[in-house]
Amino acid sequence: MTSHPMVLDDLDRKIVAALVANARTSFAEIGAAIGLSAPAVKRRVDRMREADVITGFTTMVRPSALGWGTEAYVEVYCQGAAPPRRLAEVVRDYPEVTAAMTVTGGADALLHIRAADIEHFEEVLERIREVPFIRKTISVIVLSHLLSGSPEAGASPATHADETNRR
Repeated sequence: MTSHPMVLDDLDRKIVAALVANARTSFAEIGAAIGLSAPAVKRRVDRMREADVITGFTTMVRPSALGWGTEAYVEVYCQGAAPPRRLAEVVRDYPEVTAAMTVTGGADALLHIRAADIEHFEEVLERIREVPFIRKTISVIVLSHLLSGSPEAGASPATHADETNRR
């Protein structure tokens, strides 16, 4: 890992954009699109990975395909000053918690939870509430996603065709 932040040039940004759009795009395909050879693209990707610009590659799965039909955001309020490490230890044990972060404002943390149905969500919420240092929670159930291509919606990023069809 380098001690100074890496400066990305236009070609690096194009490579990153191609990988964000589709992480399975081959180096040859990216190279053809931006005017580099596949080995040159690989060297740049390796350099960006070494510099921690690219931190990994992932697969996005539509939650409903896994049976997760209910989604909610839960504000968590702790008794006293619960360190983020303690909160992380708690939520790490719940596969239903797809994201967790400390936040500003009244709440200490915000959880993104996916569950099979309302009963499953309620069971997860009750288990979280049993943690001794959690004082209260406030839940908001998601009804629909206004940006269907967002990762939170569990969809793949919008394609050019999607953007054209929206206009």
